[in-house]
Amino acid sequence: MPRLHRALALIGLLLLTQSAAAEKLRLVADAWPPFTDATLLNGGLATDIVSTALARAGYASDFEQVPWARALMGVGEGRYDVLVNAWYTEERTRLGRFSGEYLLNRVRFLKRKDAPIEYNNLQQLHTYPIAVVRGYAYSPAFDEDASLQKVPVHSFAMAVRMVAADRVKLTLEDEYVARYYLARESAKVRNAVEFLPKPLSENSLHILVSLKNPHHEEIVASFDREIAEMKADGSYEQLMKQHGM
Repeated sequence: MPRLHRALALIGLLLLTQSAAAEKLRLVADAWPPFTDATLLNGGLATDIVSTALARAGYASDFEQVPWARALMGVGEGRYDVLVNAWYTEERTRLGRFSGEYLLNRVRFLKRKDAPIEYNNLQQLHTYPIAVVRGYAYSPAFDEDASLQKVPVHSFAMAVRMVAADRVKLTLEDEYVARYYLARESAKVRNAVEFLPKPLSENSLHILVSLKNPHHEEIVASFDREIAEMKADGSYEQLMKQHGM
């Protein structure tokens, strides 16, 4: 009998271990520094916030970085449980359940500190050359305004250097992305530019939990609860500081 008890206990432990492994959430995102990037601390700011909140809620997780289209398709098909970095669209609600906002993406203009440029509406900017990254969508209003003097460039790094050198008057980028790249620029460039106060656009960032996961509603509710508690206890702000934000 003792051997039978030990065998049953071992089987029970094995089943529990397999169940715990099955509960490990498969996180996915594309490369989008500083938010998601496998080469950065804990996978980037967004990945770190998401995995920390989920861990506090009792969910272990693994992170995989793949191209955006594959990540979105994988969530829809159930190959991944959680898309780390999703903007809300009605179409995506057919693939997964959105959490509440856990970060806010603000696209903001940058100018030289000594340039007397003000921005309250796009019409005010029609006389200024603006460096834009080829193929990048900033906002429908900006993208469709044919009166803006858009100067295509290969990257934000090139754009902000052109602003610092006074070769163009403005450029624009998501604020966190801009700060990430500015931190890697020379002090000469970094100290020559500043953000205009008013953002061009704002988009809230969410996780998207696959509808194929039978616990998607519970996962989202637990995540939202932990994000709120992290903001209340200071751990959210600590993660922001660890990532240089």
